[in-house]
Parts: sequence; structure tokens; C-alpha cells
Amino acid sequence: MKIVLLTNEYPPNVYGGAGVHIEYLTRELSALSGQENDITVFCFGGQYHHAGNLTVRGIANPGIHLPAQNSQHEKLFEVLLKDILMSGEINGADIIHCHTWYTHFAGLLARELYGAPLVLTTHSLEYSRPWKAEQLGTAFRVSSWIERNAYREADGVVAVSESMKSDVHNFYGVPLERIRVIHNGIDTGEYRPVSSPDTLKRYGVSPHEPYILFVGRITRQKGIIHLLEAARYLRPGIQVVLCAGSPDTKEIGREMEEHVEQLRSAGHRVIWVAEMVPKTDIIPLYGHASVFVCPSIYEPFGIINLEAMACGTPVVASAVGGIPEAVADGETGLLVRFEPVSPINPEPKDPGAFAHAIAGAVNGLLDSPGTLHRMGQAARRRVEEHFSWRAIARKTLDFYGELAKKPVFF
Repeated sequence: MKIVLLTNEYPPNVYGGAGVHIEYLTRELSALSGQENDITVFCFGGQYHHAGNLTVRGIANPGIHLPAQNSQHEKLFEVLLKDILMSGEINGADIIHCHTWYTHFAGLLARELYGAPLVLTTHSLEYSRPWKAEQLGTAFRVSSWIERNAYREADGVVAVSESMKSDVHNFYGVPLERIRVIHNGIDTGEYRPVSSPDTLKRYGVSPHEPYILFVGRITRQKGIIHLLEAARYLRPGIQVVLCAGSPDTKEIGREMEEHVEQLRSAGHRVIWVAEMVPKTDIIPLYGHASVFVCPSIYEPFGIINLEAMACGTPVVASAVGGIPEAVADGETGLLVRFEPVSPINPEPKDPGAFAHAIAGAVNGLLDSPGTLHRMGQAARRRVEEHFSWRAIARKTLDFYGELAKKPVFF
């Protein structure tokens, strides 16, 4: 088969879970395929790489300026222009596999142009992220429209969790028989318990005091503001380490700064690492943490939880989306539940209660070293047994094979 994957993120331009997913998926697809399949990745950026059966081609900004009324629209037009260029670069395909709405327009064009089945992976859905209207303005209506039509036209959908399977079916009417649940994965050879006190010191973290860790973007989705509220109620002596950058908007960036300053003024130890932390450093940061905290209010799966678990660290996380399929409550960590405002607004109806619940779960684990140790060992075992990228790539290839045998209807 000639397999074409379309993505916004691809190394070295990775800022979220979708980029991590496609990096490892393509590596394992290439390894499994041998010479049987030709794999080409088109991504946003200037990358070019070719080795064996894998080719990566970046679509750079062509330098064409499309006049717009505001910067939010300019960003949208830049995405659409790259999609058009991307679809024009494709030289035939047997499978077209899109990752995130950024490439869905290109996927729709390519499906019609080349008559190949269109596959989408549900890393997230615009429908479930109303706060993006704050980030994108009316361009959010366009991104939602593109996503909605792509799912309705797709020949196959990979849902990264059972929760996402339900969302795709309920929100966009995708027939259940078109949806295959294939979880995200983790490289357990790369992500493993690593001791490096010097790494902690470089980031201002004391290796002699317990700390909780957050890793993620500064966005409503990741719930970082709720974590900062919860930090007020942590027992004394706990370091709060935030590997958090790339705020969605200036407003949430300022809100983050205000919360951190308030915590520090009240005597809490907050270490905020605002730049992207390389894997060589983030792995020991995961491994030395007493607890990894994932307070997301919306999370289709949450690769970050697997990363922490692979490093032998227990997780306290929200019981939303696909997280309960990764974190075994009471075995590899603790899940915190809250009532959302509505089915389309996942913000907690009672933010104060949510913050107290996070703090209570963290404090309970920190007060029980034996439980922490047991959960850390169980977390590592769970990722080894259930979430290898090789198995995920195998399931994906099988799904491609099934779709390639079916006629594409127009």
C-alpha cells in the first residue's frame, strides 16, 4: 500500500500529544512494513527526511499573504493554504490518514482527487473545546465546520479511547462500524525510571524534597488553573513543578502568572519551567516526581499519563475522556471526578470542589509512602503490558488493509 499521513505536528515541531503519537506511529509503521508499504508523511514545517520506506515532507509557509480583518483569520487562511499545497504534493495514495483538524481540509481534497479511503484519528474534537472560541474567534466556526464535514466523509475513524468513539458517534453521527478503538502508546525502552539529581537541580528542583509534576500546554483543556488552585491546599513542604508553556491566549498566560505569583507570595514552592523540556530531561523529571498530576477537563486519551507511568510514577488525574482507560484507579493512581457545566462545556460546575479533590488525592498519596511505591511499580507494569507502540501500529495497519479492500463512495 501507498500510505499517506497528514499532520500539523512532526519532529522537531511537536507541542502536543498528536505530535508524539504520529512520531512513534510512523516509526513503528515503517518498521513493520518492510518493503511492503510506502509511507509518506506531509507536515507543517520545512522538514525533509527519507530513510527506507519512510519519507517526511514539510510544507513551509509559501510567503503568500492573504489579507484578513484580524490575525485570527490570517492564521486560519495560512492553515488552509498549507492544506491546499499539501494535497497538491500528494502523488497518489491507497490510504490517506489525517491527524487533527489542521489537515482535514487537505484530507477531504485528497480523498476526492485520488479516490483513496480517508482515515481520521481523534486526538481531540473541536465540538468539545468551546474555549477555543476565545483563542480563534470566528475562525473557530470554520475549524469546527471543517472537522464536522471530515468526520461525516471519512471512510474510517481511529478513536484513541472508548470515550472518543462515543463522542464521534454522538456528535457527528459516524456509524459505529466505521470506528476502530486503537489506544495511544508509549516507548517503554525510552520512557523508564531514570535517576538524575543533577537534572533536577538545573531546573531549580530540590532532589531532597518531594514534588508533584505537571507537563502540558497552558490551555483551558489541560486544567492547569485548577491545579494551581489545588496547590493552595497541599500539605507544607511539597514542591509544585510546572513544565508548562505555549499559552493559548495572552489572557490565560496572564492568569497563569497571577496564580503562580499568589502561590509564591503565600509561601508555596512553585517551580515554573516555561520552555519546552527535552526528552532527556523530562524523563528524569517524571521519574523523580512523587506524583504526576493531570487535571485535564477534556482529554481524549492523555499520553502524558503513560509517560509518567512508564517512569514508575503514580498519577492523580481527572476521570474524563480516555484517562480512565490508561490510569487504573486505586492501582496505578487515583482518579478525581467532577460534574461538568454541560455536555458541551466540560468546565467543572464547582471549581472549588474540584481543586479540593485534587489536593486531597495528592495529599493522601504523599502521606502513604508504601502506597506510592506500590502504585509506581504497578504503573510501569501496566504500560509494558497494554500500551506498546508496536502493537498499536499493527492494529492500525490491519485497519488500513480492511479499508483498502472496500470501495470508496463519492
